[in-house]
Amino acid sequence: MATEYYDSVWDAIEDTPEASLNMRLRSELMTRIAHRVREWGITQKEAADRLGVTQPRLNDLLNGRINKFGLDALVKLTGPAHFHLKLEIEDDKEVAE
Repeated sequence: MATEYYDSVWDAIEDTPEASLNMRLRSELMTRIAHRVREWGITQKEAADRLGVTQPRLNDLLNGRINKFGLDALVKLTGPAHFHLKLEIEDDKEVAE
C-alpha cells in the first residue's frame, strides 16, 4: 500500500477540493479569532458582547467546534475582532483551459 501525502489534513479528510478549501478557511479564521479573544484577556461574556455573539456561541468557537460555523459567520466576526480580511484569487490557467 502506497503512502499518500497531503498539503493539509483537510485535503485528506474532505471529499472535494472545494470542501477542503472551505474547511481550511474556516479553520484559519477560527484560530485567528480565538487567539484575538484570548489576547483581550477578558471574560467570555465580555468578549462575546464585543463580537456581537452569545457566550455559548463564543464558547463553541474557542473550543474549535468548526461544524457549528459557516464561512460567512466567521467572516462577519473579523470586523469586531479588528481584522482586515483580504481575498486573493490566483488564476491557474492550466486548469482553466
